[in-house]
Amino acid sequence: MVLMEAHGGMVLSDEPAASTAEEEVEDDALSSGAALEAFSESAETRALLSSLPGVHGERAAREVAEERFRVIMDKYQEQPHLLDPHLEWMMNSLLDLVQDEKSLPALVHLAFKFLYIITKVRGYKVFLRLFPHEVADVQPVLDMFTGQNPKDHETWETRYMLLLWLSVTCLIPFDFSRLDGNLPTQPGETRIPIMDRILQIAESYLVVSDKARDAAAVLVSKFIIRPDVKQRKMASFLDWSLCTLAHSSFQTIEGVIAMDGMLQALAQIFKHGKREDCLPYANTVLQCLDGCRLPESNQTLLRKLGVKLVQRLGLTFLKPKVATWSFQETDKAWHGGCLALAELGRRGLLLPSRLSEVVTVILKALTYDEKRGACSVGANVRDAACYVCWAFARAYEPQELTPFVTAISSALVIAAIFDRNVNCRRAASAAFQENVGRQGTFPHGIDILTTADYFAVGNISNCFLVISVFIAGFQEYTKPMIDHLVSMKINHWDGAIRELSAKALHNLTPQVPEYIATHVFPTLLLMTLSPDLHTRHGAILSCAEVTYALYKLASQSNRPVTYYLDEKAVQSLKEIHQQLCDRHLYRGLGGELMRQAVCVLIENLSLSRMPFKGDTVIDGWQWLINDTLRSLHLVSSHSRQQIKEAAVSALAALCSEYYMEEPGEAGFTIERELIPEYLAELQCPEEMTRCGFSSALGALPGFLLRGHLQQVLAGLRTVTCTSPKDVSFAEARRDSLKAISRICQTVGVKAEGPPDEVMCKENISEVYTALLDCMNDYTTDSRGDVGAWVREAAMTSLMDLTLLLAQTEPVLIEAHICERVMCCVAQQASEKIDRFRAHAARVFLTLLHFDSPPIPHVPHRRELESLFPRSDVASVNWNAPSQAFPLITQLLGLPTYRYHVLLGLAVSVGGLTESTVRHSTQSLFEYMKGIQKDAQALVSFSGTLLKVFEDNLLNDRVSVSLLKMLDQLLANGCFDIFTAEENHPFCVKLLTLCKEEIRKSKDIQKLRSSIAVLCGMVQFSGDVRKKVLLQLFLLLGHPFPVIRKTTASQVYEMVLTYSDLVDADVLDEVMSVLSDTAWDAELPVVRGQRNHLCDLLGVPRPQLVPKPAPGS
Repeated sequence: MVLMEAHGGMVLSDEPAASTAEEEVEDDALSSGAALEAFSESAETRALLSSLPGVHGERAAREVAEERFRVIMDKYQEQPHLLDPHLEWMMNSLLDLVQDEKSLPALVHLAFKFLYIITKVRGYKVFLRLFPHEVADVQPVLDMFTGQNPKDHETWETRYMLLLWLSVTCLIPFDFSRLDGNLPTQPGETRIPIMDRILQIAESYLVVSDKARDAAAVLVSKFIIRPDVKQRKMASFLDWSLCTLAHSSFQTIEGVIAMDGMLQALAQIFKHGKREDCLPYANTVLQCLDGCRLPESNQTLLRKLGVKLVQRLGLTFLKPKVATWSFQETDKAWHGGCLALAELGRRGLLLPSRLSEVVTVILKALTYDEKRGACSVGANVRDAACYVCWAFARAYEPQELTPFVTAISSALVIAAIFDRNVNCRRAASAAFQENVGRQGTFPHGIDILTTADYFAVGNISNCFLVISVFIAGFQEYTKPMIDHLVSMKINHWDGAIRELSAKALHNLTPQVPEYIATHVFPTLLLMTLSPDLHTRHGAILSCAEVTYALYKLASQSNRPVTYYLDEKAVQSLKEIHQQLCDRHLYRGLGGELMRQAVCVLIENLSLSRMPFKGDTVIDGWQWLINDTLRSLHLVSSHSRQQIKEAAVSALAALCSEYYMEEPGEAGFTIERELIPEYLAELQCPEEMTRCGFSSALGALPGFLLRGHLQQVLAGLRTVTCTSPKDVSFAEARRDSLKAISRICQTVGVKAEGPPDEVMCKENISEVYTALLDCMNDYTTDSRGDVGAWVREAAMTSLMDLTLLLAQTEPVLIEAHICERVMCCVAQQASEKIDRFRAHAARVFLTLLHFDSPPIPHVPHRRELESLFPRSDVASVNWNAPSQAFPLITQLLGLPTYRYHVLLGLAVSVGGLTESTVRHSTQSLFEYMKGIQKDAQALVSFSGTLLKVFEDNLLNDRVSVSLLKMLDQLLANGCFDIFTAEENHPFCVKLLTLCKEEIRKSKDIQKLRSSIAVLCGMVQFSGDVRKKVLLQLFLLLGHPFPVIRKTTASQVYEMVLTYSDLVDADVLDEVMSVLSDTAWDAELPVVRGQRNHLCDLLGVPRPQLVPKPAPGS
């Protein structure tokens, strides 16, 4: 008895309470969602099904079994497919009980109830095909209906499942009349044909009030559409159903039930029946349905069934239309067909008379490319088509292939240079070679083969931009190549192919400029209006490239570009931007491609000096560039850089062509508005906006910067500075540095010139300061060392500026500036990131070896030239630590560079990358080995090392790595010469710095590194040793257990290493305390053992400092 809540209050129930475990199972099933991986209750289910014969007679046990089975099945409501591997054995187990003549009716009903539970979870459509459905099953299933009572509401699951089973048996491919001869009859009994029996059962169950009505509709749909049944029974059944429908009212329960059954049956028939069978009755059914006035019914289900039937009637009335793709060959069919043709050709089974048909197919196959989602299929087809061409070259005489030489040779050349897939390009090249060698009829075959051989076509850029130009020099191939690019490649799904195709058209234009201008260009202009994004993108890029190519051709004879382009073409080019803007095509993901393409168009039209000066289109272009730069943060990250570069290049070309009023003078309006607007955007809170407008300022031509140089440089220098709110804006700092460098190149240098127009002695130091300050940008975020981008840009900018000054005004290069530049670059050349280390090394050597003229004030130039001979360093791979560090560590011998190189080496030696750590450490030890006997050099080195430590105290980026390097140096005896002197200043200073570094630190890595350094420092003699031991014993009482254990372990090793550290009479006890104490125990216990060690070694016990009282 359990207490249950009812509408009227609390009532008692006779149902057993669900166990806690069972509730948890149900809760788990609900909460796990789609986390199940397999049907895990298989064994339990088998046991449950096998127990049914024993429990069916006992009500309580039967209900428990049924409830448990429901719980198991309900777990898989969200993932019913997990039951599929187990459906067959479950059904067989239950049907064995059903078909067993000894089974009592109660057991049979229970088995069907379990089958229904499975069907409810998995769905009857999946379950249907598992029912036995042979000829022998028809009669037994029909016989089971004899004992069924349609009004028995306890056993409706049995009737539901029997109807479904009967519907499957209706699929047998034999006429039902052939089964009637086997019907057994009793004397005086009327023999009813099987067809009539099934129809009677279906009609009787279509009007019942339980779920068997749904199964009866399924039965009708399978039964009535049988070829033998539809001829004899379809018309009469439809008459009966329509009469029942017409005489039923949705105002009564009985009417609703009858109408539901009829509508379900009709909907199923018109779904599964053939159109030609259903069409004669469709109009009558529609009129009857109209007469039922279902829209006026308040029964939602009836209205839904009515709509479903009307929809299927409508499809029946519609004339059939075969979809174009229904019988289209797939890529696999094309692939197999090509291979078959190749083999037929090789074996001489393809007669020459059929070649005209075959070649047409092969030419299509050579360009077969079917779009599938975000990519395409067809590479296998094109490869097989090349194989066909290769096979035909071997199979046929030259005169038999002569009529097709032009088409095949052009198609193979196009595939060899313009196919996206490298294997297809190589296959086409091989097929072309085979035809040249065996047929000898391909035009210019040998010349083409020497250029487009197997290896040359491996690089796709080389194919599109270089090899294509050579082959287009042969007029047989020029127009087919251009036509292929226009029809197949500039609308390709791959953006890289579209861009290469546009550039290829640029390169091919000089071969046939008239054909390009009169035939190709109008086609491209029409394609710019295409609704397809890829077509539109490729067409705009191609228009841009072709226009510029025509301009360059025209300018060779001092003609404008309008010599080739008529007024209509010029007007169409001008309207492209406005048309895209009016159709809102700059928005969304497609807008990214459009912005990039139109920016390329603006750049090329500006370079082509199109006659648009003073036209409103210039304002539209300027708006697009500004809006693109302002919206960069909304652009997807993978295309952001490309769009930014396109916009900046467009701006530079636009300003140079359309904003110069007089030679060297900008228009007053644009000069007054453009630069202040761009400078204001540099303070935008969006990093990408700062990037865009920094780059834009760097791209401005000199005449626009004149008079605003100081203002622009000051704005860009502000962006390079790091503040708390924009510390992560590394990309903005990088782009502003590049902009500063580019501006310096643009305006030039004049020592005594005005600071608002050129680089001069008044503003050069500010630029150098900004660049050098950025060499210390070590910002990190979730992306890693993003400051490296800034340092790389700073190094490049410093190199470019210094070389510019050396060539124009070397007097502006001051000695202290040059020293700082070389030292900072040397530091970067000794750090841990391979790519940036290599870049720094190249900058360093470029500055060192520049000789037109040499850069003044390079510190230790003579020694550097001997350490880095021009001929030797040219072959060094600076990315490889094994080659870079042995050279870089030689700079430690030059006092000017020692500090910065040691600072960089500290990060490398104490880094994480195994190869970097190993080679940097080996190189450092090699240097230390060379100065071991030179006390003065060692003192100088150690002093610099301590200076690096002191300058970077609490700077974890350096200090933790430096502690690791110090540990390595101490462990390898690099300072043995200092151990002879008591209280050597190096050790005293180092101890002070270590204490300061770890004071109040909670950084586990730093504390562990300091423990190793302190253990290495006990080799020094004097009072300093006691102080070192005191620090170690303080760490033995550290609040962190892991630090205490690490300290004890390393002190144990230290005592073993330095035998003079502990007196022999207490050595065993010291070792015992260190090894036997549980250093991760409670602090009071640990401190007691720690104090005992202090007593044994004669070190003062650490005293606990009481915490100050609050408010004191």
